[in-house]
Amino acid sequence: MTAAADPRTGADPQTEAREAARRRRMRLILAAPMAIFLGLAALFLFRLNVGGDPSAIPSVLVGRPVPETALPPLEGLVRNGAPVPGLTPADLRGRPLLVNVFASWCGPCRIEHPLLMRLAEDPELAIVGINNKDQPENARRFLGALGNPYSAVGVDANGRASIEWGVYGVPETFVVGPDGTILYKHIGPISEASLAGPFGAAIAAAKRAAAAPPPG
Repeated sequence: MTAAADPRTGADPQTEAREAARRRRMRLILAAPMAIFLGLAALFLFRLNVGGDPSAIPSVLVGRPVPETALPPLEGLVRNGAPVPGLTPADLRGRPLLVNVFASWCGPCRIEHPLLMRLAEDPELAIVGINNKDQPENARRFLGALGNPYSAVGVDANGRASIEWGVYGVPETFVVGPDGTILYKHIGPISEASLAGPFGAAIAAAKRAAAAPPPG
């Protein structure tokens, strides 16, 4: 038996129920991004209110070995006349290292880039990049305009490697010791204040570890 149509709207109750359910689903879909944004904002505010540095949100990876990351190179990227290689697990060990997650579409990446170029001049420190969810031509243009501080660049087209590194957003920079242990994670663009704080202290610790005589 078919339910009678509502004389006020001309619609049957089943149709109205389906339409109401559709509207509820749309409201949930539209509300999800705002809920995520508010959650992240609350986390940053909490860190600020307790006197913490929002760029130093704890990472479960600190104190652990780097992920076994293997990523293809950024095609067409050249440094000092030679193609820049992609990333292999071997690239993440054996020296004091910064792993910088960046993208051409990331405004804060442009802000920090001059400091990365300066750090790249340090012969005791290597910098490798993970290019996150970017278009190759845009990434090449970005590095061509601002300079390339990276000895290797791995293309993380789908963002999977960044997830393995526990990346919240772009940019993020990891300080890695010569034994492949993650010493520090910095969220957001690095700055002069970063270099004078825990981030800079972690770089110094990685250099000391590299200079220390082998045990035994």
